[in-house]
This record gives sequence, structure tokens and C-alpha cells, in this order.
Amino acid sequence: MGTATLAVLGPVWLGLGIVIFVSGLRAGRSPHALRTGCRAVSALWVLAGAAVNAGLLVAGRSYTGFADGAYVSFVHETWESLVVPHQWVFIGLLIAFEAVAGLLVLVPGRPRQGALVALIAFTVALVSFGWGFLLWSAPMTMALALLLRAERRRSASSAGSRETVRAG
Repeated sequence: MGTATLAVLGPVWLGLGIVIFVSGLRAGRSPHALRTGCRAVSALWVLAGAAVNAGLLVAGRSYTGFADGAYVSFVHETWESLVVPHQWVFIGLLIAFEAVAGLLVLVPGRPRQGALVALIAFTVALVSFGWGFLLWSAPMTMALALLLRAERRRSASSAGSRETVRAG
């Protein structure tokens, strides 16, 4: 990824990350914060993730070097020997994952919960590409987990409300 791309994307990622983090902290008490956080998660993964990766892939950018910071040689070697030569397949799968998860997080209930679990796993896995990702992954994982907890509570309370209406 070029310096100009990072100059634009860095502030976008940081801004959306801050919105997600603050929303995660407030989501347990505020349905508005839960919605805002999920919208920011969607924007991050659909626009700043899937769309950017699709643009880079179509532009012919190479993904070589992405795993250079990996602290386990297996990650770096596998990335360079398997992913890079077949980046249309693997980055295509990444783009599909980012887009689907980013859209599903907008759908309350089980789709949102499943998307948040998948995004938590993805965010934790980023650390295998280098300790620098820990600066992003630690707060993002916490924020996504807080959004997931708030969504589970929201779903449980709305299910309880439906049961009360049926019983009455």
C-alpha cells in the first residue's frame, strides 16, 4: 500500500476506530450507541476494508510484504508463497468476508452477532502479522466484544418482550 493511500486511509481507520471504541463503551446503556457503533463497523469493513482491497487488487497492487512483520516465520513464508501468487483468490475471499460481515453487522439479532464474532476472530488473527497490529487489535477487539454483549442483551430483551406479548 502506498504512502498516499495510507495518508488517506490512516485517518479514516482511526476515526472509525474511535467511533467504534466509544460506541462499544456506551452500547450497554444506549441503543443509539449500539446502532452508531454497528454503522461504524460496517463502514470500516465495507468501505475502508472490502472496497479499498478491491480497488488495490483491481489496480494490480501486490500484497507482497504485508506479512513482513510476522513474528512466526510460518506466517510470513505462507503469505509470500501461497497468498501473494494467488492473491486474486485469497484477497478476493478477504474482500467477500469483509463485505458480508460488514453488511451483516447492520442486521439486528443473530446475523449481527455472527458478524461480530467473525470480526473479533479476524481482528485477533491480525496480530499474527506483527506486533504492530496489537495497537489496533486490542482496543478494537474490546470494542467489538462490547458491541456483541450489548447486541446479545438487546436480542434477549426483545425476545422476552415478544414472549410477554404472546402470553398476554
